Amino acid sequence: MSLRHGLLGLLAGEPGSGYDLTRRFEETLGSIWPAKHPQIYSELTRLAAEGLIEAEAEGPRRRKEYRITDAGMTELRRWLVDVEVDHTMRLDPLLRSLFFWLMEPQELKAHLDKEARFYREKAELYRGSAAAKDRGDFGDSPQTRAMRVTIEAAVRLYDALADWAEWAQTVPPAKPKP
Repeated sequence: MSLRHGLLGLLAGEPGSGYDLTRRFEETLGSIWPAKHPQIYSELTRLAAEGLIEAEAEGPRRRKEYRITDAGMTELRRWLVDVEVDHTMRLDPLLRSLFFWLMEPQELKAHLDKEARFYREKAELYRGSAAAKDRGDFGDSPQTRAMRVTIEAAVRLYDALADWAEWAQTVPPAKPKP
């Protein structure tokens, strides 16, 4: 996913300022696709220059409220339907696991315990969000149903990573190289 398509998708749901989009991005996509405030504002400038979004209104302190244009919606749909999915996963924990052989057994155990706890806590956090969505706390819009699918993916991924960290503790440790 690109930042631009994430922003277009958020604007397809409802207009928003850079501040609103930063907050929504963090709440909705933060653990999947983090983006910092300056990145979001830079991308909004590019999207506006390309005619994919436009400033709907300008408020106090030059606060701009953006909305997606027809061209932006066309681009978002093109990305969803026609662009091949990038299945690259950049997971720091998996990169680190390649070098576990350099850790002392007690260091490795402490590390994996911490990882398992972190992933279990994240899975529980998302389970809480899933339960709220299932109760209908957020209505039954297409956006809410799509978010429920995303939340379920997060629950399953974090559970799988917690299972992995617990399993990794059962693998006999190698002796670290001096």
